[in-house]
Amino acid sequence: MSDTKLTSVKILELLYKKFKLNTVNTKMTLQKITNRSVDLYLKDNKYKEMIETYDGLITSGSNF
Repeated sequence: MSDTKLTSVKILELLYKKFKLNTVNTKMTLQKITNRSVDLYLKDNKYKEMIETYDGLITSGSNF
């Protein structure tokens, strides 16, 4: 685990609850999806553009 970086991020509570419900009987974890998403963001320009232009979250005065 020496090649990992411990970070602290805030996730919208409703999204996290939905994620937990959808992955309860799978091997997908928040750590796995985060690492895979960051990797895709860095390697795949279409994915990067999709993430950067996604506006499906409700604006709440934060940077989400």
